[in-house]
Amino acid sequence: MSKTAAWISAARLRTLPLSLSGILVGSALAFPSGQFDAIIFWLAMATTLGLQILSNFANDYGDGVKGTDNDERIGPMRALQSGVITDKEMKKGIILTSVLTALLALALIYVSFRKENFILSLVFIVLGASAIAAAIKYTVGNSAYGYRGLGDVFVFVFFGLVSVLGVNFLMTKQIEFWFLLPAISIGLLSSAVLNLNNMRDEHSDRNANKKTLVVIFGKRFAKTYHFSLIILAFFSFLIFMVMYFKSESNMIVLPLLAFIPLAIHLKKIIQYKDPKVLDPELKKVALSTFALSLSFFIILIVFN
Repeated sequence: MSKTAAWISAARLRTLPLSLSGILVGSALAFPSGQFDAIIFWLAMATTLGLQILSNFANDYGDGVKGTDNDERIGPMRALQSGVITDKEMKKGIILTSVLTALLALALIYVSFRKENFILSLVFIVLGASAIAAAIKYTVGNSAYGYRGLGDVFVFVFFGLVSVLGVNFLMTKQIEFWFLLPAISIGLLSSAVLNLNNMRDEHSDRNANKKTLVVIFGKRFAKTYHFSLIILAFFSFLIFMVMYFKSESNMIVLPLLAFIPLAIHLKKIIQYKDPKVLDPELKKVALSTFALSLSFFIILIVFN
Protein backbone atom coordinates (compact mmCIF):
# COMPACT_ATOMS: atom_id res chain seq x y z
CA MET A 1 0.00 0.00 0.00
CA SER A 2 1.37 3.43 -0.98
CA LYS A 3 1.40 6.43 1.40
CA THR A 4 -1.35 8.12 -0.58
CA ALA A 5 -3.52 5.01 -0.51
CA ALA A 6 -2.90 4.66 3.23
CA TRP A 7 -4.02 8.25 3.93
CA ILE A 8 -7.13 7.77 1.79
CA SER A 9 -7.83 4.54 3.66
CA ALA A 10 -7.35 6.31 7.02
CA ALA A 11 -9.87 8.99 5.96
CA ARG A 12 -12.42 6.15 5.53
CA LEU A 13 -14.31 7.58 2.59
CA ARG A 14 -17.28 5.28 3.15
CA THR A 15 -18.06 7.09 6.43
CA LEU A 16 -18.27 10.54 4.83
CA PRO A 17 -21.79 10.41 3.31
CA LEU A 18 -23.21 9.50 6.71
CA SER A 19 -21.58 12.53 8.34
CA LEU A 20 -23.24 14.85 5.79
CA SER A 21 -26.74 13.54 6.50
CA GLY A 22 -27.44 15.94 9.36
CA ILE A 23 -26.30 18.94 7.32
CA LEU A 24 -28.64 17.95 4.47
CA VAL A 25 -31.64 17.62 6.79
CA GLY A 26 -30.94 20.80 8.79
CA SER A 27 -30.34 22.84 5.64
CA ALA A 28 -33.49 21.48 3.97
CA LEU A 29 -35.53 22.70 6.93
CA ALA A 30 -34.50 26.28 6.12
CA PHE A 31 -36.18 26.19 2.68
CA PRO A 32 -39.81 26.71 3.83
CA SER A 33 -38.94 30.06 5.44
CA GLY A 34 -36.84 31.11 2.44
CA GLN A 35 -33.72 31.31 4.61
CA PHE A 36 -31.58 28.64 2.95
CA ASP A 37 -28.06 30.00 2.47
CA ALA A 38 -25.85 28.25 -0.07
CA ILE A 39 -22.58 29.61 1.37
CA ILE A 40 -23.46 28.45 4.88
CA PHE A 41 -24.53 25.10 3.43
CA TRP A 42 -21.24 24.40 1.65
CA LEU A 43 -19.11 25.67 4.54
CA ALA A 44 -21.09 23.45 6.93
CA MET A 45 -20.59 20.47 4.60
CA ALA A 46 -16.83 21.13 4.44
CA THR A 47 -16.57 21.60 8.22
CA THR A 48 -18.45 18.36 8.86
CA LEU A 49 -16.24 16.46 6.43
CA GLY A 50 -13.19 17.85 8.22
CA LEU A 51 -14.61 16.78 11.58
CA GLN A 52 -15.37 13.26 10.31
CA ILE A 53 -11.92 12.81 8.74
CA LEU A 54 -10.33 14.14 11.94
CA SER A 55 -12.33 11.61 13.94
CA ASN A 56 -11.22 8.82 11.60
CA PHE A 57 -7.55 9.81 11.81
CA ALA A 58 -7.74 10.06 15.61
CA ASN A 59 -9.50 6.70 15.80
CA ASP A 60 -6.81 5.13 13.61
CA TYR A 61 -4.09 6.62 15.82
CA GLY A 62 -5.75 5.88 19.18
CA ASP A 63 -6.61 2.26 18.40
CA GLY A 64 -3.23 1.78 16.72
CA VAL A 65 -1.03 2.91 19.61
CA LYS A 66 -3.22 1.06 22.13
CA GLY A 67 -2.91 -2.17 20.16
CA THR A 68 -6.66 -2.45 19.62
CA ASP A 69 -6.11 -2.72 15.86
CA ASN A 70 -4.46 -6.12 15.55
CA ASP A 71 -4.77 -9.39 13.64
CA GLU A 72 -8.01 -10.20 15.48
CA ARG A 73 -9.79 -7.21 13.99
CA ILE A 74 -12.28 -8.09 11.25
CA GLY A 75 -12.60 -4.81 9.30
CA PRO A 76 -10.21 -3.31 6.74
CA MET A 77 -6.61 -2.91 7.95
CA ARG A 78 -6.00 0.51 9.44
CA ALA A 79 -3.20 2.80 8.24
CA LEU A 80 -1.20 2.72 11.47
CA GLN A 81 -1.75 -1.00 11.84
CA SER A 82 -0.33 -1.58 8.33
CA GLY A 83 2.91 0.24 9.20
CA VAL A 84 2.73 2.40 6.07
CA ILE A 85 1.99 5.47 8.20
CA THR A 86 3.87 5.94 11.47
CA ASP A 87 2.33 7.22 14.69
CA LYS A 88 4.29 10.49 14.33
CA GLU A 89 2.98 10.99 10.81
CA MET A 90 -0.58 10.31 11.95
CA LYS A 91 -0.14 12.82 14.78
CA LYS A 92 0.85 15.45 12.21
CA GLY A 93 -2.17 14.48 10.11
CA ILE A 94 -4.44 14.94 13.14
CA ILE A 95 -2.95 18.36 13.91
CA LEU A 96 -3.23 19.53 10.30
CA THR A 97 -6.82 18.31 9.98
CA SER A 98 -7.71 19.96 13.31
CA VAL A 99 -6.35 23.30 12.11
CA LEU A 100 -8.12 23.11 8.74
CA THR A 101 -11.40 22.08 10.39
CA ALA A 102 -11.11 24.92 12.90
CA LEU A 103 -10.51 27.44 10.09
CA LEU A 104 -13.53 26.13 8.20
CA ALA A 105 -15.63 26.36 11.37
CA LEU A 106 -14.50 29.96 11.97
CA ALA A 107 -15.34 30.87 8.38
CA LEU A 108 -18.77 29.26 8.80
CA ILE A 109 -19.43 31.21 12.00
CA TYR A 110 -18.24 34.50 10.48
CA VAL A 111 -20.41 34.12 7.38
CA SER A 112 -23.40 33.22 9.57
CA PHE A 113 -23.16 36.09 12.07
CA ARG A 114 -20.67 38.61 10.63
CA LYS A 115 -20.12 41.19 13.38
CA GLU A 116 -23.77 41.33 14.36
CA ASN A 117 -23.90 38.89 17.27
CA PHE A 118 -20.70 38.36 19.24
CA ILE A 119 -22.35 36.18 21.92
CA LEU A 120 -23.80 33.68 19.42
CA SER A 121 -20.49 33.64 17.54
CA LEU A 122 -18.71 32.81 20.80
CA VAL A 123 -21.23 30.04 21.59
CA PHE A 124 -20.63 28.39 18.22
CA ILE A 125 -16.84 28.80 18.54
CA VAL A 126 -17.02 26.91 21.85
CA LEU A 127 -19.29 24.32 20.23
CA GLY A 128 -16.88 23.88 17.32
CA ALA A 129 -13.88 23.56 19.64
CA SER A 130 -15.79 20.98 21.68
CA ALA A 131 -16.58 18.97 18.56
CA ILE A 132 -12.92 18.95 17.49
CA ALA A 133 -11.77 17.95 20.99
CA ALA A 134 -14.42 15.22 21.19
CA ALA A 135 -13.42 13.82 17.79
CA ILE A 136 -9.84 13.45 19.01
CA LYS A 137 -10.61 12.19 22.52
CA TYR A 138 -12.81 9.37 21.24
CA THR A 139 -9.88 6.91 21.26
CA VAL A 140 -6.82 9.10 21.98
CA GLY A 141 -5.35 9.34 25.47
CA ASN A 142 -5.79 7.48 28.75
CA SER A 143 -9.25 9.00 29.29
CA ALA A 144 -10.56 8.17 25.80
CA TYR A 145 -14.34 8.03 26.17
CA GLY A 146 -14.73 5.55 23.30
CA TYR A 147 -13.07 3.01 25.63
CA ARG A 148 -15.72 3.65 28.29
CA GLY A 149 -18.88 3.05 26.27
CA LEU A 150 -19.56 6.74 25.59
CA GLY A 151 -18.91 6.88 21.86
CA ASP A 152 -22.61 6.58 21.08
CA VAL A 153 -23.29 9.79 23.01
CA PHE A 154 -20.75 11.75 20.93
CA VAL A 155 -22.15 10.45 17.64
CA PHE A 156 -25.78 11.10 18.62
CA VAL A 157 -25.12 14.62 19.88
CA PHE A 158 -22.69 15.94 17.25
CA PHE A 159 -23.78 14.10 14.10
CA GLY A 160 -27.47 14.23 15.00
CA LEU A 161 -28.62 17.09 17.23
CA VAL A 162 -25.80 19.57 16.65
CA SER A 163 -25.52 18.84 12.94
CA VAL A 164 -29.24 19.23 12.13
CA LEU A 165 -30.24 21.94 14.60
CA GLY A 166 -26.91 23.75 14.39
CA VAL A 167 -26.83 24.34 10.63
CA ASN A 168 -30.53 25.23 10.65
CA PHE A 169 -29.92 27.82 13.36
CA LEU A 170 -26.98 29.30 11.44
CA MET A 171 -29.34 29.92 8.53
CA THR A 172 -32.58 30.87 10.31
CA LYS A 173 -31.25 32.28 13.62
CA GLN A 174 -34.03 30.47 15.48
CA ILE A 175 -34.73 27.05 16.98
CA GLU A 176 -37.87 25.12 16.07
CA PHE A 177 -38.55 22.61 18.83
CA TRP A 178 -40.20 20.07 16.53
CA PHE A 179 -37.06 19.95 14.35
CA LEU A 180 -35.75 17.78 17.17
CA LEU A 181 -37.61 14.86 15.58
CA PRO A 182 -35.52 14.58 12.37
CA ALA A 183 -32.39 15.51 14.36
CA ILE A 184 -33.06 12.63 16.75
CA SER A 185 -33.67 10.30 13.80
CA ILE A 186 -30.32 11.13 12.15
CA GLY A 187 -28.53 10.87 15.49
CA LEU A 188 -30.03 7.44 16.18
CA LEU A 189 -29.13 6.11 12.73
CA SER A 190 -25.58 7.44 13.09
CA SER A 191 -25.33 5.70 16.47
CA ALA A 192 -26.59 2.51 14.82
CA VAL A 193 -23.60 2.59 12.46
CA LEU A 194 -21.23 2.91 15.42
CA ASN A 195 -23.02 0.13 17.29
CA LEU A 196 -22.75 -2.11 14.24
CA ASN A 197 -19.03 -1.36 14.02
CA ASN A 198 -18.66 -2.27 17.71
CA MET A 199 -20.65 -5.49 17.26
CA ARG A 200 -18.30 -6.47 14.45
CA ASP A 201 -15.21 -5.71 16.56
CA GLU A 202 -16.54 -7.19 19.83
CA HIS A 203 -13.90 -9.90 20.18
CA SER A 204 -10.84 -7.74 19.44
CA ASP A 205 -12.22 -4.83 21.51
CA ARG A 206 -12.82 -7.09 24.52
CA ASN A 207 -9.26 -8.43 24.35
CA ALA A 208 -7.91 -4.87 24.07
CA ASN A 209 -10.05 -3.74 27.05
CA LYS A 210 -12.01 -1.32 24.86
CA LYS A 211 -15.32 -1.16 26.72
CA THR A 212 -17.91 -0.47 24.04
CA LEU A 213 -21.57 -1.10 24.86
CA VAL A 214 -21.49 -4.56 23.30
CA VAL A 215 -18.40 -5.46 25.35
CA ILE A 216 -19.99 -4.15 28.56
CA PHE A 217 -23.51 -5.56 28.13
CA GLY A 218 -23.09 -8.38 25.64
CA LYS A 219 -24.29 -9.35 22.17
CA ARG A 220 -27.94 -9.82 23.12
CA PHE A 221 -28.13 -6.29 24.49
CA ALA A 222 -26.34 -4.91 21.40
CA LYS A 223 -28.91 -6.53 19.09
CA THR A 224 -31.84 -5.14 21.10
CA TYR A 225 -30.17 -1.73 21.27
CA HIS A 226 -29.58 -1.81 17.50
CA PHE A 227 -33.23 -2.62 16.81
CA SER A 228 -34.30 0.17 19.15
CA LEU A 229 -32.11 2.74 17.41
CA ILE A 230 -33.46 2.01 13.93
CA ILE A 231 -37.12 1.58 14.94
CA LEU A 232 -37.12 4.77 17.02
CA ALA A 233 -35.39 6.59 14.14
CA PHE A 234 -38.15 5.43 11.78
CA PHE A 235 -41.01 6.57 14.02
CA SER A 236 -39.31 9.86 14.87
CA PHE A 237 -38.93 10.69 11.17
CA LEU A 238 -42.39 9.37 10.31
CA ILE A 239 -44.09 11.55 12.96
CA PHE A 240 -42.24 14.60 11.69
CA MET A 241 -43.14 13.90 8.05
CA VAL A 242 -46.83 13.42 8.91
CA MET A 243 -46.83 16.65 10.92
CA TYR A 244 -45.01 18.59 8.23
CA PHE A 245 -46.62 17.37 5.00
CA LYS A 246 -50.02 16.40 6.44
CA SER A 247 -52.20 15.56 3.40
CA GLU A 248 -49.26 15.27 0.97
CA SER A 249 -48.92 11.50 1.42
CA ASN A 250 -46.63 11.08 -1.60
CA MET A 251 -44.17 13.48 0.01
CA ILE A 252 -44.26 11.47 3.22
CA VAL A 253 -43.53 8.13 1.58
CA LEU A 254 -40.46 8.89 -0.56
CA PRO A 255 -37.82 9.53 2.15
CA LEU A 256 -39.18 6.67 4.26
CA LEU A 257 -38.38 4.24 1.43
CA ALA A 258 -34.81 4.43 2.76
CA PHE A 259 -35.98 2.34 5.72
CA ILE A 260 -36.76 -0.66 3.47
CA PRO A 261 -33.10 -1.79 3.21
CA LEU A 262 -32.81 -1.10 6.94
CA ALA A 263 -35.69 -3.51 7.61
CA ILE A 264 -33.86 -6.17 5.57
CA HIS A 265 -30.72 -5.30 7.48
CA LEU A 266 -32.46 -5.94 10.82
CA LYS A 267 -33.35 -9.45 9.69
CA LYS A 268 -29.63 -10.13 9.16
CA ILE A 269 -28.84 -8.76 12.60
CA ILE A 270 -31.24 -11.29 14.15
CA GLN A 271 -29.65 -14.19 12.30
CA TYR A 272 -25.95 -13.32 12.38
CA LYS A 273 -23.49 -15.51 14.25
CA ASP A 274 -20.24 -14.67 12.49
CA PRO A 275 -19.23 -10.99 13.05
CA LYS A 276 -17.64 -10.95 9.58
CA VAL A 277 -21.10 -10.67 7.98
CA LEU A 278 -21.59 -7.31 9.72
CA ASP A 279 -18.89 -5.44 7.79
CA PRO A 280 -20.94 -4.96 4.57
CA GLU A 281 -23.94 -4.04 6.72
CA LEU A 282 -22.11 -0.91 7.85
CA LYS A 283 -22.26 0.49 4.33
CA LYS A 284 -25.93 -0.44 4.02
CA VAL A 285 -26.94 1.51 7.14
CA ALA A 286 -24.71 4.49 6.32
CA LEU A 287 -25.94 4.80 2.72
CA SER A 288 -29.58 4.30 3.74
CA THR A 289 -29.22 7.19 6.20
CA PHE A 290 -27.65 9.34 3.49
CA ALA A 291 -30.43 8.37 1.03
CA LEU A 292 -33.04 9.36 3.63
CA SER A 293 -31.40 12.75 4.13
CA LEU A 294 -30.78 13.44 0.44
CA SER A 295 -34.33 12.53 -0.60
CA PHE A 296 -35.68 14.76 2.20
CA PHE A 297 -33.44 17.61 0.99
CA ILE A 298 -34.64 17.19 -2.62
CA ILE A 299 -38.31 16.99 -1.62
CA LEU A 300 -38.16 20.23 0.37
CA ILE A 301 -36.52 21.99 -2.58
CA VAL A 302 -39.27 20.77 -4.92
CA PHE A 303 -42.08 21.24 -2.40
CA ASN A 304 -41.08 24.81 -1.72
